[in-house]
Amino acid sequence: MAYKIVIDSGHGGSDPGATYNGRQEKDDNLRLAMAVGNILSQNGVDVAYTRTSDMYQTPFEKAQIANEADGDFFISFHRNSSPRANQYSGVETLLYDLSGDKLEMAENINGALGELGFHNLGVHARPGLVVLRKTRMPALLIETGFINTEEDNARFDQQFDEIAQAIAYAILGSLEEEEIQEESAETSPLYRVQVGLFREKQNADNLLYELQDMGYPAFLLQEDGFYKVQVGAFRILSNAIKMEQRLRQDGFSTWITTR
Repeated sequence: MAYKIVIDSGHGGSDPGATYNGRQEKDDNLRLAMAVGNILSQNGVDVAYTRTSDMYQTPFEKAQIANEADGDFFISFHRNSSPRANQYSGVETLLYDLSGDKLEMAENINGALGELGFHNLGVHARPGLVVLRKTRMPALLIETGFINTEEDNARFDQQFDEIAQAIAYAILGSLEEEEIQEESAETSPLYRVQVGLFREKQNADNLLYELQDMGYPAFLLQEDGFYKVQVGAFRILSNAIKMEQRLRQDGFSTWITTR
């Protein structure tokens, strides 16, 4: 299944968003949104943008653009702020409510950013936000660190490529798992490369984020009391074998499964 994701850069134009020492949130949002969108496009996802330049849109206009694009997910990029400089630090993701595929994707994104050193402030429901309330698709709003916290700004600048990759691969892994679940009722088998089997979710998460950080479309399945870390879902066995060979060359122990 081909997915379409609508990427939104929060604020823009006459609305700078949060500011700090000359730094404007709208610029960080656009830079990160375009970087993540580019990675998703390179991995076969159809990406639409609410804006690709410094222009103003109301939140209602952003939601309208997303609805007209008829995407499968809407992801809005922001930076957080606080009343006092260096008061808070970390990443959080906001949703209309804490349910469905969007919740799993949000948790995957936060977890991946946590692996890069950000404090994970969790996933929270914000039903009052227009871009979450008015979009007709699962919607997420990512707050990638506090713009008025030196630690978060340093990480945002120094690890920018890693941050974009972590978010993109967390999204890809979530889409991969959703596709497997949708196709599980079909008779033809899907070959997957399993890299780990754990009883403790934290151990599975550690391996998941390591794989995603290396560029693998890894995902997590919970089944029969275990957490399974898998990569890919292939209808042709030879493609699964090629993926297994890549993983083994990178030092992972693997086996091919249809579950």
